[in-house]
Amino acid sequence: MKIGIMGGTFDPIHIGHLLLGEFAYEDFGLDEIWFLPNGNPPHKETGEADKEAALAHRVEMVRIAVCDVPYFRLNLAEADTKKHSYTYSTMRKFTREYPEDEFFFILGADSLFSIEQWKFFREIFPTCTILAAMRDDKDAEEMKRQIRYLENTYNARIKLLQAPLVEISSTTIRNRIAENRSVRYMIPDIVERYIKEHNLYRGQ
Repeated sequence: MKIGIMGGTFDPIHIGHLLLGEFAYEDFGLDEIWFLPNGNPPHKETGEADKEAALAHRVEMVRIAVCDVPYFRLNLAEADTKKHSYTYSTMRKFTREYPEDEFFFILGADSLFSIEQWKFFREIFPTCTILAAMRDDKDAEEMKRQIRYLENTYNARIKLLQAPLVEISSTTIRNRIAENRSVRYMIPDIVERYIKEHNLYRGQ
């Protein structure tokens, strides 16, 4: 199978994440997209007092957001609050466990330019093809130059993913909920109901 990998905190998952997965699935003929909520991201502090409970909510929001799409999957490989999860380690694990499958790691333009700062980033390239989502504020030629540089320097396999630019962030969603403002059309309705039922993000 050809499997797309989407990692993130998903705090909460929003339509930008889902659209990226959908376009990667269609444009590259993938069989599945795996969404990996990160329980303890090394690059950011979630600020959650009860990390286990907060992770459980984030996982459940991903689950209900993708459950009606037959080729979207929730994967818990990085859902651990007790240790940092790193892309290189996760991807090595997947290639060991699923040697017959081909992996495509989906990331944004900003990450493509900062990937050399990731832990053991060189070990990521042999495990997958990177699908780099193009953003309007990143010039196409600049993106292509970065792709050529990474391919030539590290023997990386990178393809451009043309997806609609959705200027939505999970931070914006959390702030709007805290201010009792609408997040309609930013997140799936079922996720919005879950947030209301569990009174999430109100105390921020």
